[in-house]
Amino acid sequence: MITAQARRSRYAPLVLLLLALLCTAGIYSVVATDSATATSGSSSANVQEGEALFEANCASCHGPDAAGTDIAPSLTGVGAASVHFQMITGRMPMANNSPQAEAKEPQFSEEQIEDVAAYVASLGPGPAIPSADMVDPALGDPASGMELFRTNCSMCHNAVGAGGALSEGKVAPSLMDSTPVEIYEAMVTGPQSMPVFNDANITPQGKRDIIAYIDYQQNAESVGGNNLGSIGPVVEGLWIWIIGIGGLCLVAVWIGAKKS
Repeated sequence: MITAQARRSRYAPLVLLLLALLCTAGIYSVVATDSATATSGSSSANVQEGEALFEANCASCHGPDAAGTDIAPSLTGVGAASVHFQMITGRMPMANNSPQAEAKEPQFSEEQIEDVAAYVASLGPGPAIPSADMVDPALGDPASGMELFRTNCSMCHNAVGAGGALSEGKVAPSLMDSTPVEIYEAMVTGPQSMPVFNDANITPQGKRDIIAYIDYQQNAESVGGNNLGSIGPVVEGLWIWIIGIGGLCLVAVWIGAKKS
């Protein structure tokens, strides 16, 4: 009689491993295809237009195949969201070689930016440009967003998103003029000194909550008078010393001069 031990082939573990690898590759290919898509309407024509724009305006720094050079990183796998953020905020192309790319007026139209994003997305999987529902402030909770923002973002961007200074000549920019799409794309791509907040760090709903909180701050009225830029206690203390105590000194000198 043949036992179960005898029927079991010594190659069975290898076959099982190969099957597991094939299943993993299949699942990854489906997920990667979705994440690499620039927008729902992108096509091969968009990719071709984007490639032409890339070669004319970006290849001198990032290389003709976007593999990177000594002065600029590779764009393979950064996704459409990263390209869209950098170009829609005018950070790319850079105006000069500085510690960080400064925001300025975009040099390309929205259509051209989406074409370049579609081309870069075709080079490898990465975060896609978000849909309208993903960045709609009306679908978020500002109170929950405040907690998430102050836990994950306020140490650089200030408690209300007014921005702040970093090391080595870098800054965390103010978010008062940032659009919901820009805020979302910054979270999922981590531009420059900013860390990446993927869905494991902050859920899609959490990202909507943060966007709702920033949207509230952008439109909120200052009930306490002049907010002094919302920079914090340093400016408030400076105001007290220069205006408050300085004013008291001037009043004391004026009283003394009248009595003499």
